[in-house]
Amino acid sequence: MSDQYTFDDPRTRHPRISPPVQQQEEPGSQRAMDPAPDIGESSYRGTGRLTGRRALVTGADSGIGAAVAVAFAREGADVTMAYLPSEEEDADHVAALVEAAGRTVTRVPGDLRDAAYCRDLVARAVEAMGGLDAVVNVAGKQVWHERVEDIDDEEFEETFAVNVTAAFRIVKAALPHLPPGSTIVNTASAEAFQPAPDRLHYASTKAAVENLSKGLAQQLVERGIRVNVVAPGPTWTVLQVTGGVDPQTLPDFGASEAPLGRAGQPVEQAPAYVFLTSAESSFVVGATLHVNGGMPSP
Repeated sequence: MSDQYTFDDPRTRHPRISPPVQQQEEPGSQRAMDPAPDIGESSYRGTGRLTGRRALVTGADSGIGAAVAVAFAREGADVTMAYLPSEEEDADHVAALVEAAGRTVTRVPGDLRDAAYCRDLVARAVEAMGGLDAVVNVAGKQVWHERVEDIDDEEFEETFAVNVTAAFRIVKAALPHLPPGSTIVNTASAEAFQPAPDRLHYASTKAAVENLSKGLAQQLVERGIRVNVVAPGPTWTVLQVTGGVDPQTLPDFGASEAPLGRAGQPVEQAPAYVFLTSAESSFVVGATLHVNGGMPSP
């Protein structure tokens, strides 16, 4: 089985998927997806790049968050996983992979819309791991609507609460515990720069994450804390089958948007988070790493 160090053609490194039309209720189950996303179970090889680090990862039960948790553990980091209580089955799978890598895993299920949960999440991560030096905000909410009139106030506010406000609250709660050398990696999206018209509120939140992160980076670098951003392109995750995109477009998902001609897999996003968290990126501050299959980016 090839891993991220195998030399091959990126167009065919992962198969071009053509998912059947399928839908689940939010937040969905990764295990029920067809085909199953690749979070790195057999395709991510660690080399000790994060040895001894203590990381908090949101959305760690599935998709990009799960791939990050697996990669971090295989790179030598202990991991605290944040996810919704209804996602325990997927979280079981990821937690087992973290433990199989010989690292400790702390599971803190809860709702990121809850300010008290965001603060408790950080406190429990610090207590369980004996400290905290890496914060990775991945969790997101995405729902498509053909017309702006179909987006109600509650959904609009919830999207900002999960994608933007929770990241702000977690970072704020974490700061007293982050020593110099710590890192924060937030997750934007290609849609922050090329907004999809049927995902207006999601795209707006990702532009907000981009801007928030740039400002944080300038402020926190004076404390020796680096803030950077990953902006994924079309990636096959549970967001896509829980109302994130028009279900009728799933068979062609990613094929037209990405010049590589296919959707990305979560495991292909993970190395970006590893790099931005590792000491290798010590001179990288306030940057956005675009992992989008070739979509033109600023």
